[in-house]
Amino acid sequence: MSSLREQYRARRNKLLPASKANLARVQDGIQSSILELDSKIETLSDLNVSLQTRIEALLAPSNEVERVEADFITFSSIQLSHTAPEPKFVSHSRLTSYLSENFNKPGARILEIGSRNVTGAVFRTLFSAAHYVGFDFYNGENVDVVGDAHKLSSYFKGEKFDLIFAHAVFEHFHMPWVVAQEIQKLLKVGGHVFVETHFSFSAHERPWNFFQFSDMGLRALFSSALGFDLVDHGMSNPMNGVFTGEADRYLRAKPIHELYCHSEILCKKTREIQDFDWSKVEIDEIVDNTRYPPPKSRS
Repeated sequence: MSSLREQYRARRNKLLPASKANLARVQDGIQSSILELDSKIETLSDLNVSLQTRIEALLAPSNEVERVEADFITFSSIQLSHTAPEPKFVSHSRLTSYLSENFNKPGARILEIGSRNVTGAVFRTLFSAAHYVGFDFYNGENVDVVGDAHKLSSYFKGEKFDLIFAHAVFEHFHMPWVVAQEIQKLLKVGGHVFVETHFSFSAHERPWNFFQFSDMGLRALFSSALGFDLVDHGMSNPMNGVFTGEADRYLRAKPIHELYCHSEILCKKTREIQDFDWSKVEIDEIVDNTRYPPPKSRS
């Protein structure tokens, strides 16, 4: 038995240094693996940063147009000055409901100037209970009578209307003051005229894009001199503007205040006017007794 113990001890002592060496090699291997893993983690971290950068680059505006659009979105949130009143009844968002509620009645005669379906907006359906007539310079969908609005009364001899209206049309008339006279001829006393047009808007339908109107400009057309009382007027849909890099140097990047897309007016005809002549009209009948702002005193 003693001999066996001695043999075991001898064998153990012989193997022990080798086991320690193996353990050291294993520890070295583990340490090496840890270092390699750390290196891979660092590489993955770098890849993640690179990937995030690429994603941000992809999400960012990829061309000049998109960058300009992004700048304008930011610019549109800035509150520039807009002090012109909005119409109480016939602003752009309320006009269809107001006109339908007040004029869609049995026996009422409605004339729309510029009725042709160009943009998808067809107003005939608003007046299903009334007698609606669509008038336009060209024939097409939603047009009953084709002609020139500057000679409007010649197409409806002996006829009168309770409402004559025009939506996004007056900017295309080369003599809108003549059209205003023609409308006055065709309205009943007690009848109404409604006009919505543009104050600030992109040029369109050129070369027949002649005028843009403020609400005061529309009132000058449909004035007391022509037999109209003002019911409602104003401007809708305020806009922000800025001069581009192509403008004169002193204007570039300057903001433009007091811009509005739409201007509206609703007037009631209170009397007949015979042989109207613009050259004989008194100024106060056109401008409602207002005056151009007086010069500011210099200190």
